[in-house]
Amino acid sequence: MNEAEDPIAATPRKPSMPVNDGLRDYLARYKRERVLPVTYERLRDFQEVIPLVDANGQPTLWDTVIYRYDEMGDLYEGLKRIYALLKVDGDFSVMQHLYVDRVDYCSFGNSTPFRVRVVNAYNDNQDYFYVKKADASRVYGLELEHLLSPNRLNYLTHGTTLVEEHIAGIPGDVFIQKWMQYPELRPVRVAKELVKFNERCFVRLLGDMRSYNFVFVITPDFEAAQVRIRAMDFDQQSYNGRKNFYLPQFFKDNTPLVHYCNKHLHAQTALQYQREEQTLMVQRADLARARLDSLLHEMAGDPIAPLEKVHTLRVALAEHFQRDEYLECESMGALVRQNLATLREVIASHHPAEPNE
Repeated sequence: MNEAEDPIAATPRKPSMPVNDGLRDYLARYKRERVLPVTYERLRDFQEVIPLVDANGQPTLWDTVIYRYDEMGDLYEGLKRIYALLKVDGDFSVMQHLYVDRVDYCSFGNSTPFRVRVVNAYNDNQDYFYVKKADASRVYGLELEHLLSPNRLNYLTHGTTLVEEHIAGIPGDVFIQKWMQYPELRPVRVAKELVKFNERCFVRLLGDMRSYNFVFVITPDFEAAQVRIRAMDFDQQSYNGRKNFYLPQFFKDNTPLVHYCNKHLHAQTALQYQREEQTLMVQRADLARARLDSLLHEMAGDPIAPLEKVHTLRVALAEHFQRDEYLECESMGALVRQNLATLREVIASHHPAEPNE
């Protein structure tokens, strides 16, 4: 993996893009658009905030919010029902033993989310979900992650409200500080997943994957632990015009991970893992062909990025892949579709010729 010659500068705040009628029809067709008992705007009507600290007493980016006493019961009941919709398609009968313990608010970042903590009254087990202002770019990012990555995502929309499940894992910046030299992790497995994650982001044009925007999921196995990297922030889906913005390896925050890969992977092995992920992405795309075609059709007609950014990016991609077809693309959706078409051609060119019958 290569590093950037110059670190990519801080990302400016991206404007929120409305969910248009075509995308909303798509969401309704696949049961993402549901009637929700609590909206993002309703959660914004809080009365007090209390700074939230971590287990060591250090301040976090979150504040716990307090609502009026006379509306708290109805509000929390509505949040429980949203959790039931997210987890068991609304079957509230199996979730009556849950309660909402806390609602937190974060003013940092594009989505200014609310985080709802749900607790099981029988065993004190905790889970979270997020309520955000709906943004078309983020919705496209969530859906592309669901269709093209090895991960499945639960999320719901309703008007200008977006609800997302919690993505559990070790944040990338914490992994770098505390886990990278953990003896139970095999360095090659970590490096392999870094290569695959880098490739997934690039093909589906998910940008701004700095270390704090993705998590490491570690699963114990009979021979050491397995590792998977999952994106957890989709605000910068197909918005930026810089090619390197879609390659996590070029962010200064990720430099220790790049050095880690270079130390533990031979260049030919890295190329093998890159090709493996390309093949898997094409297979996932083929399995969800009708749904993906519908999504990319809506995305191609949606101005989620200024045209000048599309034109800048298409030139860089055409040069990177040595394919003039990119120069005909007039939208971010068209560029994602062309990336997938390019992968198919690359994979086909490396397959041995079929023997004649």
